[in-house]
Amino acid sequence: MVQVRQAIESSWGADTAYLGIFEEGNSALGNCYPTSRVVQHYFPDTEIVEGQVKTPDGTEKHFWNVLIIDEVEYHIDLSWQQFPAGSYVESYKTRDRNNLNDGEDALRRVRLLLSRVATFLNDKPD
Repeated sequence: MVQVRQAIESSWGADTAYLGIFEEGNSALGNCYPTSRVVQHYFPDTEIVEGQVKTPDGTEKHFWNVLIIDEVEYHIDLSWQQFPAGSYVESYKTRDRNNLNDGEDALRRVRLLLSRVATFLNDKPD
């Protein structure tokens, strides 16, 4: 998981972020959805979660992963650092992996991030 996390974080860009958002020093910003899809690609037992995050400035939609073992939910959120201190999850639901209804832009961002992560992992020395 550590190598996949490093690969994902190294592969984020404005072109993989929602609406091309970019903030210096906050590369996770806007990259939650493609990140959750890439995590699910490498760890197929995880599910994608869609939630509402309360921040000091309002409420934002956010995506991350959950792994359920013996009815216990283990949340995996590789892009949480995009939120300011004091933020918290207000609500969430597990998405249906067979009916994600992704738009073309979301699919493009997922493909781009997945391609970069795969390249990073293949090029990394053992």
